[in-house]
Amino acid sequence: MIIIQDILVSDDIVAKQFHCNLSACKGACCWEGDYGAPLEDAELTILEADYEKIAPYLTEEGKAVIEREGKFTYYKEADENGTPLINNGACAYLNYTELGIAQCGIEQAHQAGATDFKKPISCHLYPIRVNASPKQGFEAINYDVWEICSAACQLGKEQQIPIYQFVKEALIRKYGEAFYEELDAAAQYIAAQAEKNQG
Repeated sequence: MIIIQDILVSDDIVAKQFHCNLSACKGACCWEGDYGAPLEDAELTILEADYEKIAPYLTEEGKAVIEREGKFTYYKEADENGTPLINNGACAYLNYTELGIAQCGIEQAHQAGATDFKKPISCHLYPIRVNASPKQGFEAINYDVWEICSAACQLGKEQQIPIYQFVKEALIRKYGEAFYEELDAAAQYIAAQAEKNQG
């Protein structure tokens, strides 16, 4: 475990490699799983305020679910708010490319300049998951191992891209530039020590 600015960082985040391979998985993380994408409190307000700008980039099925259930759903088992699901499957905010690859409607709206909200930070950070306990005063980031991402693990190994580098933009968005620079320095130090020990 590495500690950066009081955040506990799993060793796997600097030791394991990862790079999304959408041609292989088709964006399965957008329709697999038991819950929608976790949402932070501030993101709930943004979705409420910007939904009409995002809606044109969603499927009719997704919009129907959101109009019926709301912009977000509280998942009791997970004790967190998340995006609504279509028939307990796909995220209501997704749509598909002509090749059948899932893509985020929120991100498309952002790219079109319709909203400043890029997409939920939980999606942006993936395969990192944030575990926070404000009452206990700790926050940890861990590598979420998921079988559907096996192709991403393989591609990451081929390209030698550590997880923390793959999600650099998201880590800076969440924790700031200084956090990322400290994490990068720690990762380089660990790698240098490992190489030294092997020598």
